[in-house]
Amino acid sequence: MPYTPPPELASLSLADLAAEVAARRIPPLDQWDPAEVGDSEMRIAADGRWFHQGGEIRRPAMVRAFSSLLMRDGAGQHWLKTPFQRLSIAVEDAAFLATDMEVRTDEQARAVLAFRLNSDDVVLCGPNHPLRVAGTAEVPAFYLAVRHGTEARLNRSTYGQLIDHALAVSSADALAVASMGATFALVPAA
Repeated sequence: MPYTPPPELASLSLADLAAEVAARRIPPLDQWDPAEVGDSEMRIAADGRWFHQGGEIRRPAMVRAFSSLLMRDGAGQHWLKTPFQRLSIAVEDAAFLATDMEVRTDEQARAVLAFRLNSDDVVLCGPNHPLRVAGTAEVPAFYLAVRHGTEARLNRSTYGQLIDHALAVSSADALAVASMGATFALVPAA
């Protein structure tokens, strides 16, 4: 069955975005406790590309399928998890890349930041999917909580979209954004 990419983020209403989130069926990784542990021989590069035994995985549907089995434990190790086995996967930076962002307003007149990931998932930023900033004030890095401990790093253009929005809604000396009632400072801690 061929993979059909989702519609552009800019063309979706808030209801459409919520439907995209709800339609993504993620396995219940937190309910699985596999006995077998091993190495997947896979790696996710800092630029979001997936590799297996040194060769790049080029099929978007395969990356999307594998990404639904991805989790990160408390020690920071990423795993591909099934009911039968848990396989380590090397992740150079973050498991996902946020490749696009749109701002919508909900029925309570609150901003909702919607992010598209390189896996074609849509994540709505908020209390359950917070933004965090790392790095320095000169070279910040922005991360969005995705699921099961994994994060998406905002790519350069998405970072630019976020900063443009932040400058429109806050002052440069207190750069912050709000989404779904939660506020996120965009300046790294000193």
